[in-house]
Amino acid sequence: MSAKSARIKKLAVMAMLVALSIVLVSLVHFPIFAPVAFLEYDPADIPILIGTFAYGPLAGIVLTVVASLIQGLTVSAQSGVMGIAMHIFATSTLVLVAGFIYKFHHTRRGAVLALVCGTLAMTGAMLMFNHFLTPYFITPDVADTAAVAANRAYVDTLLFPFIAPFNLIKAGVNSVVTFLVYKVVSKYLVHGDAFSASPKKAKSEI
Repeated sequence: MSAKSARIKKLAVMAMLVALSIVLVSLVHFPIFAPVAFLEYDPADIPILIGTFAYGPLAGIVLTVVASLIQGLTVSAQSGVMGIAMHIFATSTLVLVAGFIYKFHHTRRGAVLALVCGTLAMTGAMLMFNHFLTPYFITPDVADTAAVAANRAYVDTLLFPFIAPFNLIKAGVNSVVTFLVYKVVSKYLVHGDAFSASPKKAKSEI
């Protein structure tokens, strides 16, 4: 396959992964904790993680930004700018950490380490996002420092009872599914006929 054909194929696969991400979030989304029903699980990050493992962390960031913008303007339009920003921040953290670790540890064990570290990193990042940035998104007048402080105090009450476990569950479930399906998807969708790993190598890689 020529370099030009490989680039075209890569772009086509990435486009399919973005489309799949949007379809998944439109079909599957539900709250995990009733008191914070606005926090909904969705499997949209699974195709993005697959693309990250296949093409690297920078490709994962591109997939994240494109998918987040399209979702935020279509199937998840009700979440507004805040939803787009949250998705980009959360998933970018996940794919950067997981993608870099998997890039240098291209084995099943490396994949597990990458996904666990990515899940923990995303959870920590969203704790910071919600503490520092969410109060400004939910305050009509950001110049009203008292209102921002009051909203931050409210958000802080949700951090560990709901926000942290929500992100652990969401990223954890998506990571487990990615681990289970990546090899098959990679073989037939990403690499296609070019996938011809030796038996020994196939056993060591995810």
